[in-house]
Amino acid sequence: MKRSNLITLAGATKLRNELAYIVRTLRPEVTKALGTAAAEGDRSENAEYIYRKKQLREIDRRLRYLQKRCQEFQVIEHKPGDQDKVYFGAEVTLQDENGVEVMYRIVGSDEFDQEKHYISVDSPMAQAILKKQIDDEVRVQLPDGYQDYWITAIYYPDLD
Repeated sequence: MKRSNLITLAGATKLRNELAYIVRTLRPEVTKALGTAAAEGDRSENAEYIYRKKQLREIDRRLRYLQKRCQEFQVIEHKPGDQDKVYFGAEVTLQDENGVEVMYRIVGSDEFDQEKHYISVDSPMAQAILKKQIDDEVRVQLPDGYQDYWITAIYYPDLD
């Protein structure tokens, strides 16, 4: 499944800051430590050297990912004109048939955060509620079957 390129301004800033940190600080530090470990002799039995090589590979993988994503994403900086419907950036309160309410905020795929109840715009839940409005019923495919919800509130916080 292709991931959406949408991202909030706060999410874009976070990824750009991470990219800058890796390029300016983390990678040079690890490269220097790798050079020091390499100078200690036999590399085949040098745990520090092996660890630093692995660490550098992981950093480079993340660096390539961030460089690519930062070129691709589309930063959404403004709230939609029609705030009566669910669009990117919305905080949506849903109620199930048992009266249990849950709130989700629709964000970019790089901003997903279960603890904050941030869901990716590409998730089945977000796809089910996009373009809906208060009092609409939505049916969502969950791992253990379908679940029906009703939209009880839509709110658009600042996107930064």
